[in-house]
Amino acid sequence: MDASAQRMPAVFIGHGSPMNTLEHNRYTETWRRLGESLPKPKAILAISAHWFIRGTAVTAMERPRTIHDFGGFPKELYAVQYPAPGDPSLAARVRDLLAPVDVQLDDTWGLDHGTWSVLAHVFPAADVPVMQLSLDATQSPKFHYELAARLAPLRDEGVLIVGSGNVVHNLGRIQWADDVPPYDWAVRFNDKVRSLLAARDHESLIVFDTLGADARLSVPTPDHYLPFLYVIAQQRRGETVSFPVDGIEYGSVSMLAVVVGLQQK
Repeated sequence: MDASAQRMPAVFIGHGSPMNTLEHNRYTETWRRLGESLPKPKAILAISAHWFIRGTAVTAMERPRTIHDFGGFPKELYAVQYPAPGDPSLAARVRDLLAPVDVQLDDTWGLDHGTWSVLAHVFPAADVPVMQLSLDATQSPKFHYELAARLAPLRDEGVLIVGSGNVVHNLGRIQWADDVPPYDWAVRFNDKVRSLLAARDHESLIVFDTLGADARLSVPTPDHYLPFLYVIAQQRRGETVSFPVDGIEYGSVSMLAVVVGLQQK
């Protein structure tokens, strides 16, 4: 499908463990089907939980490196490469859209596992240019939502905006075992996020820290939640949201995926 023929959707994916790169499970199979259902983008702008720094930057190199930003996993995972090209001219476009915020054109970062572990399934050919936008750790959720809204013109230029994180992400409560039942608070907050988004109550999702004890347990740090705000900020009047896959792994990690504005074939 020609990306110029329609507005691109925006996608949030709960990425979970880096091992999902190598595994075939209900999450990764859904990511593959999602990639097959999307119009092929001109480029991808990814917002990953794992580029959480002071300041705003966008990768601007022609060949971003594959970053293995984790430890203690099998050697096969460290051998994975995602050799997608970059797009320096589009990085400059992102900088212009976000002005007057000072956006640095970065030539050192690359693609971290929050991005490539997902795209390895969504676009396995790695033939679409990919840029990453950092998350400014010094700024509020409201700042991030409003910044994200200024990226909306990219959708009409063939760019797919992809957020990668987890709306529930509490590593302090994680249980590394198969078939662990989810914590009650994780289920409640995950369901709350879904219901608020279905009701288009973005304001409550922005001020998630006011949603009580379940929210505090589910989002002890904002890094994995903020990419979700970058995606819901793309929702325009009349656009639907869908939830291709959901579930909670290891008791405290939500695998919820959200798609904004996908036109059905």
